[in-house]
Amino acid sequence: MAHAIRLKAPGAADQLESVTIELPPPQDDEIRIRQTAIGVNFIDVYQRMGLYPLPPAAIPGVEAVGVVTAVGANVTSSRVGDRIAYAGAPVGAYASERNLPAWRAVKLPETIADEAAASVFVKGITAHMLLTRVYPVGADTTVLIHSAAGGLGQLMTRWARHLGATVIGTAGSDSKAATARDAGAHHVIVGRDADFAGAVADLTEARGVDVAYDGVGGTTLAKTLQCVRPFGVIASTGQSAGPIPPIDVEDLGPRRSLMLARPSVMAYMNGKQDYRIAAEAVLAALQSGILRATGKPYRLSDAAQAHADLEGGRSSGSLYLVP
Repeated sequence: MAHAIRLKAPGAADQLESVTIELPPPQDDEIRIRQTAIGVNFIDVYQRMGLYPLPPAAIPGVEAVGVVTAVGANVTSSRVGDRIAYAGAPVGAYASERNLPAWRAVKLPETIADEAAASVFVKGITAHMLLTRVYPVGADTTVLIHSAAGGLGQLMTRWARHLGATVIGTAGSDSKAATARDAGAHHVIVGRDADFAGAVADLTEARGVDVAYDGVGGTTLAKTLQCVRPFGVIASTGQSAGPIPPIDVEDLGPRRSLMLARPSVMAYMNGKQDYRIAAEAVLAALQSGILRATGKPYRLSDAAQAHADLEGGRSSGSLYLVP
């Protein structure tokens, strides 16, 4: 029997309940994993709320780390005893054990702790997608990263800085601004109501940034359009502050000549080649110190509290669950 967190119905964090489930044997091309650390991401919150609907009585979660305890027929890529990380569909990571398609499993180097991998894996793959696929960031790039002290924001800041970019971050408080600077941000605009568009104009001598990353949503995205140079890119990656009002195509061009991206890391990870390349890049960056794990643990049974803290902005860095 496995302990799991199940979604009773779409809604607030109190819709998450602890249950006991019985797992069937792994099917062909599947492995069974005893999980040791489970990543918590905003996509879990969006699924819980019903923004990205899940089937009834679903177990949420899209990433974890663990040990392979059984393999189904045809599996040659994993063996019992392997330490692995995984991310992507099918959901169901909020459990002490689960079955998983074998191709999702990525072997962990001995030098990477379970908690570090669970804190970084999906967010690191997201950063890889944004920094390489959505807009190739390099030494001549100036980027704007909203919520630079958050789990994804810190990874984005560290990796963009490593690539040679000039990083402008936003943060809601002085303490979070300090976290963003520690992650490598060259400039941090502080305050939830700050005129970040004006600040970006000052910092770039009115040129604007090459690419802006907005996971805040709400009214922030429309303001972010003002921060980007002509023919630059705005990547909308989430809506932690609420739904995004409709954007008129005239707000993008032709006068501004902007490009708006709405990339999905879940779609990115559905491509086996993209998934494997990104996963290996994230683990290599973690081993080399380009990326740093800054996770806060919660018991699996306290998943609802982890969601509430993430939504309420009461955390910086990443959150993970321990079965």
